[in-house]
Amino acid sequence: MKNRKKIIHGKLLTPYQEIEDGVVCVENGKICEVGINDVNFPDAIVIDAGGNYVSPGFIDLHTHGAGGSDFMDGTVEAYLQSAETHARHGTTSLYPTTLTSTEEEMFRAFDVYKQANALNTKGASLLGLHLEGPYFSMNQRGAQDPKYIRNPDPKEYLAVLGATHDIARWSSAPELKGSKAFAEALLSHGILPAIAHTDAIYEEVLPAFEWGYTHVTHLYSGMSGVTRKNGFRYAGVIESAFLIDEMTVEIIADGAHLPPSLLQLIYKIKGPDKIALITDSMRAAGMPEGKSILGSLDKGQEVIVEDGVAKLLDRTAFAGSVATADRLVRTMHFKAGIPLLETVRMMTHTPAHIMGIEGSKGSLVENKDADIVIFDERINVKMTMVNGDIVYKI
Repeated sequence: MKNRKKIIHGKLLTPYQEIEDGVVCVENGKICEVGINDVNFPDAIVIDAGGNYVSPGFIDLHTHGAGGSDFMDGTVEAYLQSAETHARHGTTSLYPTTLTSTEEEMFRAFDVYKQANALNTKGASLLGLHLEGPYFSMNQRGAQDPKYIRNPDPKEYLAVLGATHDIARWSSAPELKGSKAFAEALLSHGILPAIAHTDAIYEEVLPAFEWGYTHVTHLYSGMSGVTRKNGFRYAGVIESAFLIDEMTVEIIADGAHLPPSLLQLIYKIKGPDKIALITDSMRAAGMPEGKSILGSLDKGQEVIVEDGVAKLLDRTAFAGSVATADRLVRTMHFKAGIPLLETVRMMTHTPAHIMGIEGSKGSLVENKDADIVIFDERINVKMTMVNGDIVYKI
């Protein structure tokens, strides 16, 4: 029997136009028709959107966990709990992100990811791993453990690339010795090299972009701005991202890591087709405020969550995001004043394009995966559908 569903009475965000009183038909996990008013689609389960927005499912390129779990916990349960929590907030696809760690923890993540992916039926789809580190600038390490930070080592990363086919992206500092060969190895395996935790200047970023470092991880966080050397000023990674038109960026649009003024600046310079909204969330996302752990339960750091962000216990610095995707959309639209259609594009179509999956995800188009979210005018999620299956509904 065919699995058929029909969403009616929705304001469709496609994501380049808004269709009033639209209809989306789903069959066997795929979108098979997008129309205006009603369409004949017999024997389908009817879902009345009640005039709410119907959007492509949100795609989170960078998250460390949610719902009390972190991917560095190294358990299948942590992956499933995180995926289910994010799905309740409209995320239909995500890329589990690791922290700089021991080689043992990294390889364990590969095994656990594969097990979790096979069992994941109630949460956001897991589309591949994002390795964050260990090839970083020590000066820009942020919360990354300095014990494991080092330059790219061919023996090491070739062993990693030979151990799994599940890596989708690897973030590193491109100014480090050996970065060109590292990028070449990643590209040969279909992996996106990304710039992160870096002290590079424009003269280093530009050749790195040509090597394949076409994306900037969490813009403004853990990277150089304008710097001075012997009295001369140099553009850093932030300015490089603005100068190189084709460079894509991702931003933690929780309203805490970046204030509305910077969100507006990035939008004004890069535009919605070069910006992906990310949560970069730790385990406290979707949880009440209070004490939490950044990183794994056994080796992580105790932090305090208040004012919508995780902080060090002495409150001298942020320690991580607790955002969910619906909050990112809400912040960009209501606090930064970005049109909803373009805000949603930065949470759907643009991240799909960055990761090369726009052929199957990121827009309400026939023959694409039926990853769909319904939300109201305040971006409160009412329903999340992943590959045609409803995984969350109020």
